[in-house]
Order: sequence, then C-alpha cells, then structure tokens
Amino acid sequence: MSGKILIDGLNPLLPDLSGLEVGNTTSASEMVAGWAKGAKVVKALNRIGFPVMANPAINGKPVVMFYCGDDAAAKETVARLARELGFDARDAGPLTQARVLEPLALLWISLAMKQGYGTHWGFQVAK
Repeated sequence: MSGKILIDGLNPLLPDLSGLEVGNTTSASEMVAGWAKGAKVVKALNRIGFPVMANPAINGKPVVMFYCGDDAAAKETVARLARELGFDARDAGPLTQARVLEPLALLWISLAMKQGYGTHWGFQVAK
C-alpha cells in the first residue's frame, strides 16, 4: 500500500448502532493508516445512503462530502473524485478530523435507521 491512496469509508459502529467503538483519542481512519503503512489515507464517502450516493443532489443542491487526510495531493484526488460523483467536496483538515467525521456518520446512521429519516437525505452546507 506504500504510496497508494486509500479512501477510508469505514465507521467504527457498535453492533447496536448506539455509539462508536473508537473515538476522541483516535479514529478508524487513524487505525487504518497504522495498518496500511505508507498508504495515503483519506477519510471520505463514509456517511451517506445509497440513494444519495447514486444521485448526490437534493432539491438541486449537491450534498456535502467532507474528507480529511494528511497528504494534500491525495486529498485533492479524493476531492476531485467526490466532485465528479456530484458531491460538494469540502476539506475537513488532517486525518485526525476523522474523529469528528465518524460521529457525524453515526448521527446520519442513527437518524436514517432509528429515527425514520430513511436513506434518501444528506447534509448540505449553507452560507
């Protein structure tokens, strides 16, 4: 994996979706980076349902896809891919920011699965 871009779309969920296996002091992405020595790990594509993944716009506005990582060129490659898929790609910073992106995914999952939102929705950035 050395030198390769690895997109981490994992979420370290507890089996009952009540929380995360890891967080605050590390993230699944940081663990992946430790296992895939030399890989350029970028956290992305981890918090969206299939219907929106297939068509990432709601009411004509693209859904945001946050990404984070420690290699600028790898992040730009992932951002370009996200934009080509139709997302509003937004840089969330270094890989340690996966510690906040993974809980954001948990929020999406819990709203989708436990609160009845379903899977055809996503977050958007309004300015």
